[in-house]
Amino acid sequence: MSATSTLLPPASPELLAPAGSPAMLRTALAYGADAIYAGQPRYSLRVRNNDFGKLETLAGAIGEAHSAGRKFYLVSNVLPHNRKVRSYLADMAPVVALAPDALIMADPGLIDLVRENWPEMPVHLSVQANTVNFAAVRFWRKLGIRRIILSRELSLDEVAEIRQECPEMELEVFVHGALCIAYSGRCLLSGYFNHRDPNQGSCTNSCRWDYQLKAADGAAGRIGECHSSKAIASSGEWLLEEKERPGELMPIDEDEHGTYIMNSKDLRAVEHVRRLTEIGVDSLKIEGRTKSSYYVARTTQVYRRAIDDAVAGRPFDAGLLGELEGLANRGYTDGFYQRHHEHERQNYLRGHSESGRSLYVGNVIDWNVARQLALIDIKNRVAVGDRLEIIHPSGNRVIALEHMENRDGAAICVAPGNGHQVWIPLPAELPGAMLARFV
Repeated sequence: MSATSTLLPPASPELLAPAGSPAMLRTALAYGADAIYAGQPRYSLRVRNNDFGKLETLAGAIGEAHSAGRKFYLVSNVLPHNRKVRSYLADMAPVVALAPDALIMADPGLIDLVRENWPEMPVHLSVQANTVNFAAVRFWRKLGIRRIILSRELSLDEVAEIRQECPEMELEVFVHGALCIAYSGRCLLSGYFNHRDPNQGSCTNSCRWDYQLKAADGAAGRIGECHSSKAIASSGEWLLEEKERPGELMPIDEDEHGTYIMNSKDLRAVEHVRRLTEIGVDSLKIEGRTKSSYYVARTTQVYRRAIDDAVAGRPFDAGLLGELEGLANRGYTDGFYQRHHEHERQNYLRGHSESGRSLYVGNVIDWNVARQLALIDIKNRVAVGDRLEIIHPSGNRVIALEHMENRDGAAICVAPGNGHQVWIPLPAELPGAMLARFV
C-alpha cells in the first residue's frame, strides 16, 4: 500500500435477528435487521414459543422478509435420533421449495442429506457444532458449508485469527442473548431432571432454577451467596439442592479454577461491535427466538446503531449500554470475547449501564384523532410524572407523562400494570410505538 493510499472503511456486517413468530419478524425488520432466523419446532432447538410449525406461516414469513429485501435463514439444527432422520427429507422438501436463503444446521448426517438432495441450498453451520479453530472451518468448507457460526467460547483475537486463516469463508458470531453454562448448549441438566433433551429443542432451562448450597455440616445458602473460605474448608463438601426436589442432595466438584454450575449471565457485546466489524465478521447475531417483540425491537435497534456507527467511524455511544439494561436479564457479560477487564473499564461499563436505564411499559394499540390521544396496552406500572422513552423505527424520543386517562376517559394518576389500557398524549405519527419508563 502506498503512503498516499487511504484505508477503506470496514464493510457493514449483517445484523441477524431472531423470530419466534411473524410479529417478531415484522418488528425485527422494522427496527433494522438485515436478516431473520427462525425454525420449525420439530427440527430446531426451539420448540416452545415457536409459531412456525405450519408451512403456510413459514411461507408467509419468508415472503415478508424477501419482499422487504432482507434474508430469511431457516434453523434446522436439531441433533436427531433415527426417527427424525427418517422423516427429515420428506418434511423438508416443501420447506426448501419456499426458498429460504440458507439452512442453519449442526448434524453431519442431516447436512449430508441436504447436500445430496439440494446441492444448491446454502448451509450455515450452527453454533451447536462447536467450531473453535481455523482447521475445523477449513474442514467444513470442503464439505460445501457456506458460513460458520463460531462457538461462543472464542476470544476476539481468536476470531480475528480464524478470519485471517480463512478469508474465503463467511463467519457469524453471537453478540447478544442467553449464554448456556454448557459448551455451546451441549447440556444434560434438563434431560436429567425432566427427561427433556436440550439437543431436541425442549430444554427446561434447569440451570436457572432456584438452588441452594448445603454443606455436609448443615450450613446452607443460595447460589451466588458468599461463603467464607474458612466455612468451606471446615465442611469439606458442598451439596446442591433444587427447590422442587427437597432432600435430593447432589455433590459439587471443584478444581483450582472454581465450580462450573448453574446460571450464566447474559451476553452483551455491543461495546465490541467496532472490533468485530474491523475483523471482518460477516454477521452479528442476536439470540432470543423465545423472547418478546419488545426485546427484539430494543436489541435490533441498539445493534443497528452500533454497526452503523462502527462503519461510519463514529465513536462508540456508551448510552447504548443503558438501553439494553432495561431488558429482562440475569446480569450482563461480554462472555469470552475479552477474558479480563481492567478495573477502570468495569466501572465504565457499569456506570453507563445504570444511567439511562429504562423499563418496558407497553405498546401503542390505537389513536384517537379527535382527542389527540394514543391508547396504550400497559404491561408494567406507569404514573403521571414519569419520564418516558417512545421507541419507534423512525427514531426514539423522550417525553414527560403529564396526563393519563383510563379506558373510559377518566383522569388517573397511575396504571398499576398488566391488564390496563390507558390514553396518553402522543403524536399520531408513531403507530405501533413501544414505551419504556426511565428509572
